[in-house]
Amino acid sequence: MDKQTAIKVLSAWDEAGRYVFTRHDLAKLFPDDSAKTLQEAVNRLVKDGWLRRACRGVYVYSLARSMDSHMVERIAVALRRGEYNYLSLESALSEYGAISQIPVDRLTVMTTGRKGLYRTPWGTVEFIHTKRPTSNILASIRNVGRPLRLATPMAAWRDLKRVGRNTHLVDEEALTDD
Repeated sequence: MDKQTAIKVLSAWDEAGRYVFTRHDLAKLFPDDSAKTLQEAVNRLVKDGWLRRACRGVYVYSLARSMDSHMVERIAVALRRGEYNYLSLESALSEYGAISQIPVDRLTVMTTGRKGLYRTPWGTVEFIHTKRPTSNILASIRNVGRPLRLATPMAAWRDLKRVGRNTHLVDEEALTDD
């Protein structure tokens, strides 16, 4: 893949609202390239500033016009694509005003995938595995118009207790479901 072709393809996806790509996504976008050729091209695009490495295996198109304030959430979705993921724990409780401190550079995400911690230039994504059944998960999350769904206040509180996190900062009176 040459640079002009890559920029043309990435710009077309940007117009469709997509600017975060995994290595697997890039392989699908450029199917004629071998794995080695693709990796060399990606390395060149990163070196030249067209792509920015978010974390291992995830890249952001630097010239994207559709970039928004939900970059870390988009990276989280790319990291655990195919799994159920939702904002919970401190991130959700902070949004509901039930916790006194606001996590500035950390996103706490419950996932049916594996746990993990990923540091990106836009913030840290912490995945916490859940064994809750899918029906239970779907009943306790909300679509709020962002890449990740948001746990209800009671679900976030339940998750916080379940994983053994610090509960002392939580204002339990603010935990009423709407």
